[in-house]
Amino acid sequence: MKKEKEKVIIIGAGPSGLAAGYKLLKNNKNEYDVTILEATDDIGGISKTVKYKGNRIDIGGHRFFTKSDEVQQFWNEVMPLQGKPAYDDKKLHIDKKFVKGGPDPEKNDNVMLIRNRVSRIYYLKKFFDYPISLKFQTFKNMGLGNTIISGFSYIKSCIFKKKEDSLENFYINRFGRKLYNMFFEKYTEKLWGRHPNEIDASWGAQRVKGVSIKAVLVDAFKKVFHIKSKKVETSLIEHFSYPKYGPGHFYETVANCIEKMGGKILKNYTVTKINYEKGKIISVECSNGKVLEGDYFLSSMPLKDLIESMDNKKMNSDIKRIAINLPYRDFITVGVLLKKIKLKNETNIKTLNNIIPDNWVYVQDPDVRMCRFQVFNNWSPYMVKDIDKYVWIGLEYVCHEDDDLWAKSESEFKKFAINELISMNIIDKEDVIDSCMEKVKKAYPAYFDTYNEIDKLIDYLNGFNNLFCIGRNGQHRYNNMDHSILTGFVAVDKIVNKDFDKTYLWNVNTEKEYHESK
Repeated sequence: MKKEKEKVIIIGAGPSGLAAGYKLLKNNKNEYDVTILEATDDIGGISKTVKYKGNRIDIGGHRFFTKSDEVQQFWNEVMPLQGKPAYDDKKLHIDKKFVKGGPDPEKNDNVMLIRNRVSRIYYLKKFFDYPISLKFQTFKNMGLGNTIISGFSYIKSCIFKKKEDSLENFYINRFGRKLYNMFFEKYTEKLWGRHPNEIDASWGAQRVKGVSIKAVLVDAFKKVFHIKSKKVETSLIEHFSYPKYGPGHFYETVANCIEKMGGKILKNYTVTKINYEKGKIISVECSNGKVLEGDYFLSSMPLKDLIESMDNKKMNSDIKRIAINLPYRDFITVGVLLKKIKLKNETNIKTLNNIIPDNWVYVQDPDVRMCRFQVFNNWSPYMVKDIDKYVWIGLEYVCHEDDDLWAKSESEFKKFAINELISMNIIDKEDVIDSCMEKVKKAYPAYFDTYNEIDKLIDYLNGFNNLFCIGRNGQHRYNNMDHSILTGFVAVDKIVNKDFDKTYLWNVNTEKEYHESK
């Protein structure tokens, strides 16, 4: 008699949920019935690609770079690296290490491009490398006085280490107080809506990773003396992979693979209630009235929403309080199509129409609300409908859905954002051709309020043997995309091996060695 398949319900068609579904079906499709429930009409979560009149927006910017062999293999398997020059490679005569036998981006859509990583800080109407580099231009932009003070400040931070009980002290220990004041304090406050002394240091441990003045010095020394390093800091990489039409293109391809392997992806299925008894999830109810039973449940929905959907009179009131007060930041991006941008390309990096080469630029100016802007021309030439004529950029804002930015109408917000660009002398008003806006709720899980009590929440959820929390929001951790994918992979391993110890699952992206070395 044929064994009945075990039912796996995955909540969320973002990177972690799709990766889990793909791995489970690829290796065990005869044993598991996989259904993915997506609350929206899109694939990819915050990694989706928004299309607007032939142009594409990458929400938040997603470099495909990882120190995990398993994640790299997954990417290459679904979308192989380019073997021939892309449009801009050909036009600019750029020589790259293309993959022998890899697809031609000019003829094939299912392809990962090899792209230059350029990120800089725009501060005092000047460009600084990100992370800060030890170049003459850096010192010139800072001025002699600031450079000397920064040097002594860093030496002091090396001698007198602060207790890392806040993000502020985390930054000061690695960069010194002067550089912290210049490049981290106000930007962090703009990003999170809180001063860094109110934010848990673990955010820095996950996002800044091994980057510090020491790391920058070591990297500069190795470049001068042509020493190759076995260890590569994530923030110091010079190249990354990128899908021809943005990250959403990759995840839509993964979704197609899942369906071909027999998995089901149900869109507009918002989970509103989770039914459970005796430490086991039984079923989920959706906003459309559908009820789905399962043997295993993987959740990438925000922890706050997960607990609210499980709420009943038996639940500990302390667990409810922690979940309800977990903080999030919401995201707004404005796509702006331009005839040209005023910022000059003063680097030696070749670009189409000689625009600035940056993937994104951090906006340090405390007088504007904008956190960053992306230049989609530099992510992929196929992200822009008419790459030879126009510049297509994305202006990024982080806020809360209760504040004044979120309350603005689309027309008001687009005007506001464009005016900020004009005030920074980045564009002229007459060069704006068109614009659009996209909002994302709960884009960034934050590290304050009840976050310091999250271990109680984790212990409670671990009490449900057949529930696995995955992804950025599923774990309330500001993961990189590859870490989110890894949580999906780890959850699948747990299910297949009938291993219900969740310790390692929750520890993906917390191990220092994983961050700092390859």
